[in-house]
Amino acid sequence: MKTRADKIRDAEATGLAFPFPDPPAKGEASEVAPGILWLRLPLPMALDHVNVYALEDGDGEREGWMLVDTGMDTPPAREAWEAALTGPLAERPVTRILVTHHHPDHIGLAGWLAEKTGAPLVTTRTSFLGAKALQLDRWDEPPSEAVAFYRAAGYGEAEMDVLRARAKFGFARVCSPLPVGFRRIAEGDTIRIGERDWQVLTGHGHAAEHAVLWCEADGLVIAGDQVLPRITSNIGVYPTEPEGDPLGDFLQSCARLRNALPTDALVLPGHNEPFTGLGIRCDQLIAHHAQSLDTLEKSLSKPRTALDCFDVLFDREITDGLRGFAIVEAVAHLNHLCATGRARRQTTGGVHRFEAI
Repeated sequence: MKTRADKIRDAEATGLAFPFPDPPAKGEASEVAPGILWLRLPLPMALDHVNVYALEDGDGEREGWMLVDTGMDTPPAREAWEAALTGPLAERPVTRILVTHHHPDHIGLAGWLAEKTGAPLVTTRTSFLGAKALQLDRWDEPPSEAVAFYRAAGYGEAEMDVLRARAKFGFARVCSPLPVGFRRIAEGDTIRIGERDWQVLTGHGHAAEHAVLWCEADGLVIAGDQVLPRITSNIGVYPTEPEGDPLGDFLQSCARLRNALPTDALVLPGHNEPFTGLGIRCDQLIAHHAQSLDTLEKSLSKPRTALDCFDVLFDREITDGLRGFAIVEAVAHLNHLCATGRARRQTTGGVHRFEAI
């Protein structure tokens, strides 16, 4: 298995650069630009970390930190924040909490931090309302629509047993209660953080109305999970929108960011290490998915379920812990082939099978 250093070298060989290759330790922070600190929180999954950032904020009278993203609501993540707030962030109060998108590893501790610090939550409307809605989903058993969705994707009894066992570990279990209100940011806005102006762009596909912040004066991009340097953002179709085409949205967003932002900007991502080479990475992501779609289309000479496509789309063993991410990504690729006229879907006995046209 490749180490983190091996993966960085592989990414560097494709034209990316990593000026800060060593991540900060738990409770510590690394300065990646004047007035911008990089912190890392633990995650209880195969992707074992999420990056968060603290930006110098204030108007000269009340100086503090704007936090960007918050981690998942788990005891280790809370402990890491406690260490940071009494360590590298201790000399200034938290003024605002900005969340790039609604996934629990980014918004999970926003409510806890807001209550603890008194700071307001700043995010896009879709991120706030999406997270609010998901907090209502406290299932001990998967709802009937979810059962039908995963059976349609090819799940048998063994896979359904795993799904049922994981149902109680849903969004609401790893996301602290959100504040009643928030401060909205939207596409085209400019937000002042400390001495910097940041333009708000939004991406789609990984998460709807995902905020990306661009500081032209200093060549800085806060990218969240919209562009990651060494892994691909999970692009998934879920029971909430079973016929959606998030992959199409993601590819359009990659092309738009590639054209809108300079490739030599320093990108602060939600996972992995800060990097330069944004345009290169966007092209890589577009090419990666194009190749996956071509390979998948060729495999559909005979009808396949989404579950049948794992060996075509993924070059690793899909364990129980990864199956949930893999199945929604497989459906996303199949839905995109249908949306672009390259495949058709047939349903028999509640099971969807896809075939190339």
